[in-house]
Amino acid sequence: MANLKEIRNRITSIGSTMQITSAMKMVSAAKLKKAQDAITAMRPYSSKLTELLQNLSATLDSDAGGAYSIQRPIHKVLLVTITSNRGLCGGFNSSITKEVIKTVNEKYADKTVDIFAIGKKGGAILSKLYNLVDSRNDIYDDLTFDNVALIAEELMSFYAEGKYDRIEIVYNQFKNAATQLPQVEQFLPIKPIEGGDAAAVNSDYIFEPSKEEIVLALIPKSLKTQLYKSIRDSFASEHGARMTAMHKATDNAKDLRDDLLLTYNKARQAAITNEILEIVGGAEALNN
Repeated sequence: MANLKEIRNRITSIGSTMQITSAMKMVSAAKLKKAQDAITAMRPYSSKLTELLQNLSATLDSDAGGAYSIQRPIHKVLLVTITSNRGLCGGFNSSITKEVIKTVNEKYADKTVDIFAIGKKGGAILSKLYNLVDSRNDIYDDLTFDNVALIAEELMSFYAEGKYDRIEIVYNQFKNAATQLPQVEQFLPIKPIEGGDAAAVNSDYIFEPSKEEIVLALIPKSLKTQLYKSIRDSFASEHGARMTAMHKATDNAKDLRDDLLLTYNKARQAAITNEILEIVGGAEALNN
């Protein structure tokens, strides 16, 4: 009977775990809907703003974009990693760690690489592998454009002052609840339009004020929007990954509970059968 008691305790424990994982799944599903709507609404704006900036930049001299367009020989690189503050989201955070290691080994093996971490999980792991210059874990407490803009301004100052020759963002792009795609995007210097030239901008446009002034005004806004979009993408991906992970955990717990119930019933049936056999055997012995 001690064995049966142990199995009952395990069944009870797994049932409690199922309740927790099921509740976490529902919470993440509710948060995912809001985060998904936010990133879906923002992507067209961010994409159009980047396209406009690249098209305008293509018609100007290489130095017209200011300090953020200057291309320098790459010696020092800053990778901005966007992860979560909490776990229980499958391979969401580990995929960023793997992508950072892959990027360093393949692109910047002979360069000095520093990490600017957004999110506790990524910072905790990557700080053991690379130099961590800063960690911003409180951004998710109040995820607004204004708060992200402050981080973007700090990154922009790093590049303008020559502390780094390239800054890239590593984050998970949201595709759907079950799929998150690790991305590495160049943040600074501003990436010129691929194959673009002066013909990229409609010649019928009338610019007021000048194109140079428009570009210089758009660059900070575009960079802040790019970082905000990346964090929003990662935020939606986190809830999608956690919802999927908790769904799988609940299913696995249910399968384990069913197996234990079957084992418990078999053991209980065997115990009852043994008791009956002992009673029958005792009665036969008395009759003899």
